[in-house]
Amino acid sequence: MSSSKQLHLTAFMRPVSLHTGAWRYPGAYPDANFNLKHLKSFIQALEAAKFDAFFMADHLAVLNMPVEALKRSHTVTSFEPFTLLSALSQVTERIGLAATASTTYDEPYHIARRFASLDHLSEGRAAWNIVTTGNPESSKNFGLDEHVQHSERYKRAREFYDVVTGLWDSFADDAFVRDPESGIYVDPEKIHTLNHKGDDLKVKGPLNIARPVQGWPVIVQAGQSEPGRQLAAETAEVVFCSPRDLEASKLLYDDIKGRTKAAGRNPDHIKILPAAMVLISDSVEEAQQKRLKLDSLVHYDSAISSLSISLGTDASKFDPDGPLPPEEALPATNASHTSRASVIKLAETEGLTVRQLAGRYGGYAGLAFVGTAETVADEMEQWLEEGASDGFTVTLPFLPEGLDAVTQKLVPELQRRGLFRKEYEGTTLREHLGLPRPGNRFFEKEVSNAVNGGSRTLAMNGKRDLDVDDDLPEVKKRKAQS
Repeated sequence: MSSSKQLHLTAFMRPVSLHTGAWRYPGAYPDANFNLKHLKSFIQALEAAKFDAFFMADHLAVLNMPVEALKRSHTVTSFEPFTLLSALSQVTERIGLAATASTTYDEPYHIARRFASLDHLSEGRAAWNIVTTGNPESSKNFGLDEHVQHSERYKRAREFYDVVTGLWDSFADDAFVRDPESGIYVDPEKIHTLNHKGDDLKVKGPLNIARPVQGWPVIVQAGQSEPGRQLAAETAEVVFCSPRDLEASKLLYDDIKGRTKAAGRNPDHIKILPAAMVLISDSVEEAQQKRLKLDSLVHYDSAISSLSISLGTDASKFDPDGPLPPEEALPATNASHTSRASVIKLAETEGLTVRQLAGRYGGYAGLAFVGTAETVADEMEQWLEEGASDGFTVTLPFLPEGLDAVTQKLVPELQRRGLFRKEYEGTTLREHLGLPRPGNRFFEKEVSNAVNGGSRTLAMNGKRDLDVDDDLPEVKKRKAQS
């Protein structure tokens, strides 16, 4: 199978492995999730392998699990994403730096400042993963007794996105004169005060930091519910998702790309990157044995707790050796609807007991490619060719061995097939992903945007989509300087 397409690969690195048993695997670094020296070596290995980005999730509370499970979890301590990525930006040069930030439990001015700063510190490599926060325990750390309702979280997220991107456009790209002779530092005609007053947010502006190098940091969206898909179609440039298999991913891919087109955006300007745990060994049998060993390291206390989190209800009260109760018998939840639906579907499809479901969810229940570099490359190529994804968000089974296998065995095989870059061609994350630089809605009267092979012109009215070709003066200047 040969392809003219190329894969995009990001690495999901907070926690450094999603598998509960990762820190206990023989040869693994038990403190990998909270050791700066190790994290530096991980990101530098990924950059040497030419990965698009290093992607960090975030938790605003200790995971809501019983203490018997919590004491076995390597997620209990992790670096705050912006602090860590700012440090890692100084020991890397090209790899993108993606951080999760909540629209439910933070303010748009904070988010706009942090990402603009990270984009400047990294010279154009930042990305914002928009989340509405699924963990109900988070609310209790922000003055609330109850989690904000699912529909309200997404409503706020949509307005939040408009405010953050509006703040990023506070300054024209050429606003800063910095002329010692005249004493003029900034042209006041090229500063825009947002004065946003909406249903959920009120923000004056302007942002007190220059426009990001990329115009806007890359927008990532994680969520597969109905409102999540629509939010992605209207705002996202990368979608982090978790389909269970090839066919499910095709349906998701077509749905989001179709919604993107309906929203008046170019579907090529949104990359669908499903999460996939990748475990590479010298034979398929050996890889499978490593997976079994890894799964065996998950204690039942952790397993049943993880299942409870995914269901949004206490699963320990169910008969361990009986089937999962039908959906209509499960208590209502205000946690992630997508996670619950995945559990129910898996239970029905494979006829698993509660104990078996817990074992799966206690380790890692998502999409996994387990095999040799050649067999995994075959699967990835199939997904790309059949329109199931534009690449993958790679999760690692254990570190450092799992990372070394991906970077030293899988990546060279993908490069040999022409499916993955051998060198970075650009300097910014947008350039790695083939995404245009957004025009400034307040200081560029008209922006051309290619949609479906055609062209249309948008007035700068603060509405998305503001994708532009690389023919703007400030873009040409930046490219010439680099």
